[in-house]
Amino acid sequence: MLECGMLERDRLALRKRSAVLCKQMVVDELLIQSLQADDILTESMAESILAEQTSQKRSWRLLFLLPKRGPRAFSSFCSALQDTEQQHLRALLTQSPEKDGRERHGDRFVDSSLPLPTQEVIAAKRARTHESMEMSLDADSPITTPVLPCTDDFYLSHCQQSYRMGSSPRGFALVISNVTFDPCAAPDLDPRKGGEVDEEVLRKVFTELDYLVTVRRDLTAQGMQMCIEQFCRRPDHRTVDSCVVCLLSHGVEGAVYGTDGQLLQLDWVFESFDNAHCPLLQNKPKMFFIQACRGEEMDCGVEQIDGPERTCSPSCEQRDAGREGEGDADSRQRGEMGRPRIKLPQRSDMICGFASLKGQRLCTAAMRNTKRGSWFIQEINTALRLRARDTHLADILVQVNGRIKEREGYAPGTAHHRCKEMSEFTSSLCKDLYLFPKYHPQY
Repeated sequence: MLECGMLERDRLALRKRSAVLCKQMVVDELLIQSLQADDILTESMAESILAEQTSQKRSWRLLFLLPKRGPRAFSSFCSALQDTEQQHLRALLTQSPEKDGRERHGDRFVDSSLPLPTQEVIAAKRARTHESMEMSLDADSPITTPVLPCTDDFYLSHCQQSYRMGSSPRGFALVISNVTFDPCAAPDLDPRKGGEVDEEVLRKVFTELDYLVTVRRDLTAQGMQMCIEQFCRRPDHRTVDSCVVCLLSHGVEGAVYGTDGQLLQLDWVFESFDNAHCPLLQNKPKMFFIQACRGEEMDCGVEQIDGPERTCSPSCEQRDAGREGEGDADSRQRGEMGRPRIKLPQRSDMICGFASLKGQRLCTAAMRNTKRGSWFIQEINTALRLRARDTHLADILVQVNGRIKEREGYAPGTAHHRCKEMSEFTSSLCKDLYLFPKYHPQY
């Protein structure tokens, strides 16, 4: 049995910081499991917290329960924050009253250990493109919990309808990260502070997923093109089951910037991996993750109207591989020996996650924190580590969309305008795509 109630000073600290905690804290399975392991939360309490629909509601529910869970609840909560890479919130709760007084300005608290929000805007003076921007906001640290393994039962029950994913390594991964831009050739492209965090997060998570990862930093548009061409021509694609390509840079709709301010068209990137140009990856899943803006406007969100809560997730756009030509002609051509030759659609077996949404009227900016990396890559990292063991990649990207939709931050330089982000993905997958992490079947 827990002793009744939390110490008064700890209760006051939680109450004092409740607004900041509700806004910034990530209450996920990892944090809840830590509190359960310390016997602070019961199983039913954990389920009630995780059942809440939004991040703020989960935070509020946890903060409501903690003061009733005994004198150890506060220290256990602080340890859980530390374990889930939320040290800034732990420091906020445990700092001395004297320091608290010095760091207050009016009624607003300023944590000097956090990066101040800065807006990285590409100036609109360039006439040749509508330039884009990324917002650098205080967000949550990327988690480092090990990738959870797939079970034998799950693999055996899903492998037949899924892409083959049993090679070791699973495939090759290419991460191109442009952080610093040529001030002479691209004076309007600011350094992408925090971009180096994203590349390291991706390197670690895909290495744990059994990919051989190559990271290239600060390439011109031509350098990016040459790097991708070399990657496509790797003869050892023949022996693996998939590939991953991650592009991290400034961008506009349909293209990303090289460090020289020139644009690399994304359609060319996808074409390089299609069935005609990269035959060694035919019938194998090709995964793309694009961390770049797709426009220069910021989505400030709209108020939800009264009524039932609804969720509209971006659809999975699937290409129709059945239309191979006109008329009723047989879609298979016969070779010299009379055996059918199967024609593949030129572009198939691809899935691409974008950090920001292409809208009918505007393209949203991608949000990035100067110390902790981008919202999109943080959520991809978390989802892959915790859910890749039993979740289709398309469903993982839907979950990433939902998590990002819950986030918000203040646009730098504005006191009252909150900015939102929404990611999306497109797909031409022909089978289920499970990564089956840490599972190596015997074929």
